[in-house]
Amino acid sequence: MEEINCTRSVFERDREVFLHTFNRIPLEIDHGEGVFLFDKKGDKYLDFFSGLAVNALGYAHPKIVEAVNRQISKFAHLSNSYITEVQVEFGELMLKRSGMSKIFLANSGTEAIEGALKIIRKKEGPDKKIFSLTDSFHGRTYGALTLTARKKYKTGFEPLLPNIDTINFNDVNDLEKKAGANTAAVFLEFIQGEGGVNEVSASFVKRLKELKDQYGFAVVSDSIQCGIGRTGKPFSHNYFDIEPDIIATAKSIGGGLPLGAFMVSEKFADVFDVGKHGTTFGGNPVSCAAGKVVLHEVFENGLMQSVFDLGLYLKKELARIKDSYPQKIKEVRGKGFMVGVELNFEGGKVVELMREKKILVNCTNGNVIRLLPPLILNRENLDMFLSGFEETIKVM
Repeated sequence: MEEINCTRSVFERDREVFLHTFNRIPLEIDHGEGVFLFDKKGDKYLDFFSGLAVNALGYAHPKIVEAVNRQISKFAHLSNSYITEVQVEFGELMLKRSGMSKIFLANSGTEAIEGALKIIRKKEGPDKKIFSLTDSFHGRTYGALTLTARKKYKTGFEPLLPNIDTINFNDVNDLEKKAGANTAAVFLEFIQGEGGVNEVSASFVKRLKELKDQYGFAVVSDSIQCGIGRTGKPFSHNYFDIEPDIIATAKSIGGGLPLGAFMVSEKFADVFDVGKHGTTFGGNPVSCAAGKVVLHEVFENGLMQSVFDLGLYLKKELARIKDSYPQKIKEVRGKGFMVGVELNFEGGKVVELMREKKILVNCTNGNVIRLLPPLILNRENLDMFLSGFEETIKVM
């Protein structure tokens, strides 16, 4: 195998090789163990980022390693021309936990959203309106990008898809003005991730359900980031009295490998026939093998309840820190291990200082510290984070 002999740093080589689309973190990671990452200098970092909510079981989880090795020694890929038992078993588990009728497996969250858009258009036709909410983020392919309401992601890529519009977040009056007989669907993250960990209000969901029942439009739960136990429930919409028609999910379901899905109710179960939708890699057997481990650990091995309980502790302690520094922290919000701390100033310096303390966090929407730790986090790990965060806020 040809090796590249280069004395330049990997960061210099990265800038030469790749399109400049990512703001790289200045760490060269060597490996991970549990909830920790280790760089090439041997420094150990507590990870409250988890690959943007992907690594639900942390790093090098022995059950995932075993399942992946076992499957890849049989075959890594066959295509969806063949039935594979591991794929069927994963699909059965997803339907069991979601209560939905049918599933389609993709590679990513944005593909899951694209599939949901296609099935709605096929069912409802081209003329009805599809809505998302302001501050939403649904992905970067053209359909998902059209749904994404945040302008900074869309500028320069117009024209986008027609008959897709936005409803003001948690604005019941705007919902009533826009959603009606000519509505095909409303897409929403019940807890927005990229938008700043914003929680949909109970009053908004109640009115949405009433309008859905009255007019028959679909509600699509984008659970790409906030699903599979991350909020202490199977999906974030489970905190409300509403049953979505379609659920899109991804990120954590592959245990670190690319895997996405959209699941549909009986209403949409027969919309697609053979050839109307497809994928080459979606539902990859190795990803499904890892995904089965994730679903077992989250739903059968007590992990979701642990996230719920520790999430309450995390929010309580963050609220205490907020009360100690009200001039610095505006609000703490979220559920389980999807929590946002809104600051009264830009959050980049907090991320930097936390990294110096060997704790990795993410900042979104400019001033919201977004906490997305692996679901295997324990109380000792939480206290380590809370101590470092309070010390950081104190000096800001």
